[in-house]
Amino acid sequence: MSAGLSNLQIRVISAVVLGVAVLALTWFGALPFRLLAAVIAGAIFYEWTLMARAGGASRLGFLPEALMLVFFGVLIAGLPALTTAAILALLVAIAAIGVAMRGTGQWDAAGLAYAGLSGFALAFLRDSDWSGLAAMLFLFAVVWATDIFAYFVGKAVGGPKLAPAISPGKTRSGALGGVVFGVAAGVLVAVVLGLPNLATLALVALVLSIVAQAGDLFESWIKRRHGAKDSSTIIPGHGGVMDRVDGLVAAAAALYLIGWMAGSADHPAQGLFPV
Repeated sequence: MSAGLSNLQIRVISAVVLGVAVLALTWFGALPFRLLAAVIAGAIFYEWTLMARAGGASRLGFLPEALMLVFFGVLIAGLPALTTAAILALLVAIAAIGVAMRGTGQWDAAGLAYAGLSGFALAFLRDSDWSGLAAMLFLFAVVWATDIFAYFVGKAVGGPKLAPAISPGKTRSGALGGVVFGVAAGVLVAVVLGLPNLATLALVALVLSIVAQAGDLFESWIKRRHGAKDSSTIIPGHGGVMDRVDGLVAAAAALYLIGWMAGSADHPAQGLFPV
């Protein structure tokens, strides 16, 4: 019992420390948050390659890491969204050509694309205005509520498994509970912020909750594909960064695309969150 309690305490402390740090950087936005987005992208890429590379080695040497560093600089520099996206596509293409020439798998290129898109979506969603802050708070509320209540509803109700071949612990009841509470949390944040388009945001929250759970399943498939229990042990009591942000980055990408359609590529939050 004491060992279990100790592990729970570690998980809670880690969650609180990380939550406070993320919310503080989210509040500041601009360069501080772009740095956070770059760090998240870097951690995702590190954990992806850690799982995907047999024996921890890559036939490309340090090329993927060098390409990721280039993307760091581009993301932190705050270049326009379409320019940043074009550079990321070029970097992924270089990695893909490199692995094709060496006759190895495409996991390095795929990891660069996944990590890069994650950092890109987060950075441009937050931007530096109040609409960006509202978008991130809305995103956090939906994803965190989905994750928490999917777990507790699934435990309490049980029933058929959602995707037993990928993640045996997830249930359909938990997925439904996560969606219900995720939408409720998103609408609650929208009401507190005084946003006018509640019906639209409720629909957006529904989409984000579903996408977040799909992102969670995708990361579970990646881990199962490479025989890993956790993406890494970076976060005490929680595993890796990918384990904690898999749903968040998937939902962030979806919200960025929705915001782009409603507003612009450089300021996607302004069309949905007119604060």
